[in-house]
Amino acid sequence: MKDIFRQFLLLGLVSFGGPAAHVGYFHRRFVEELKWLDDAEFARLLALTQFLPGPASSQLGFAIGRLRGGVPGAFTAFVAFTLPSFVLMALLGIYAHRLPDALQGGAITGLKWLAVMVVADAVWNMSKRFCTGRLTRVLAVAVAGLLIIGSSLYGQIVALIVAAGLGWCWLRPDTAAPAEGQPVIRRFPLLILALLAGVAVLAGGRLVGLWNDFFTAGALVFGGGHVVLPLLQELVGPQLSPDVFLTGYAAAQAVPGPMFSLASYLGAVLLPSSPWLGALVATLAIFLPGFLLVLGLMDAWQWLSSRPALAGAVAGINAAVVGLLLAALYQPVFVSAVQGVWDLLVVVAGFWLLRSGKVPLWGMVLGMTGLGVVAGAL
Repeated sequence: MKDIFRQFLLLGLVSFGGPAAHVGYFHRRFVEELKWLDDAEFARLLALTQFLPGPASSQLGFAIGRLRGGVPGAFTAFVAFTLPSFVLMALLGIYAHRLPDALQGGAITGLKWLAVMVVADAVWNMSKRFCTGRLTRVLAVAVAGLLIIGSSLYGQIVALIVAAGLGWCWLRPDTAAPAEGQPVIRRFPLLILALLAGVAVLAGGRLVGLWNDFFTAGALVFGGGHVVLPLLQELVGPQLSPDVFLTGYAAAQAVPGPMFSLASYLGAVLLPSSPWLGALVATLAIFLPGFLLVLGLMDAWQWLSSRPALAGAVAGINAAVVGLLLAALYQPVFVSAVQGVWDLLVVVAGFWLLRSGKVPLWGMVLGMTGLGVVAGAL
C-alpha cells in the first residue's frame, strides 16, 4: 500500500495536461518503468475506462491499483492521485473571494476566456474522434441544437438514452472479436453504494442534496472530464453565479491530476459553513459511480467488449456527448465570456495558440489570468 500511495501521489503532483496526458504518464510509469502490468493488460483496462461513464484517467489508475493491491490498492491509488488537486481546488473555493475586487474581477475574466478556448478545443478533438460518420455527426448536431433551445438535465439524459438506442441499432461494428471470458459481474459494489447512501441520508440537510447532485453528475459523464461541465451546470450552476462556476472550471485545467477535482472547488463554495466537508463530500460523490462500475465490470470486461450491440450503443453515446459539450460551449461558456469584439479577438488568438501546442496549458492559465487583470485595470 505504501508503494502504491507513493507512486500515485508523485503522479498526482506532476500530471498536468488532462486525461490524455495522464494515460501517457501511467503507461510510462507502470508499464515501462515499474512493470506492474504489460501492454496488453494496460490496453484492456484503458478500453474499459473509455466504455464506462466517469473520470477515465482516474478510473484507469483505480484499476491499476486494484491489480496491484486489490480493492484497498484501488482506493489507495485514487486517494493519492487525487489528493494534490483536491487540496488546491478546495483552497481556491475557500479563499478566492477574499482577493481584492479588482484582482478578482480581472482574474475571473481571464479564466472565462480560457474556458472558451479549452472547451472549444475539447469539442474539436472529440468530434474528430467520435463523429466520423454521417449518423454520428447528425446526432451531435441535433443534440447540440435541442439543448441550446431548451437545456435541462432531463433533456441531457433523454438525449443520451436515445443516442444509445440509435447506436445499438445502426452503429454496430461490422466485425466483432470472438467472445471470451465470462459474463460475471460482481455485486459487492452495490452493497458499498447502499451503505454510502445510508450514511448520506443519516447526515441529513444540505449534505444530502450536495451528495445527490455530484453523484448524479458522476454517473452520467461519458466522454471524459470536459463533459462534467454541462452536467454540473444544470445540477449546481443555478446555485452559483456564472463567474464563480467558470472560474472553478478554468482553474481545474491548471492543476495536476483529474479534472473532476472541479467538484472539490464547487463543494467548498456550496457549503461555506464547512467548506472542507463540502469539498470532501462532493469529491467522493462524483468519483464513486465510475469506481463502482470498474469494480463491478472489470472481470467481465473481456466478454462485454465482444458484444457488437454494446459497442454500437457506446458509439451513439459518444456522438451525443459531443453535441452536449457543443451546447455547453455556447451556453454558458461563450455567452458569459465574450461580451464584445475585444473578448472575441482574445479568445480566437488564444484558441490558435492552444491548438499550436507552443504554450503549455499552465502557461495559458497564467497568461490569460494576467491579461484579464491588465484589461480590467485599463
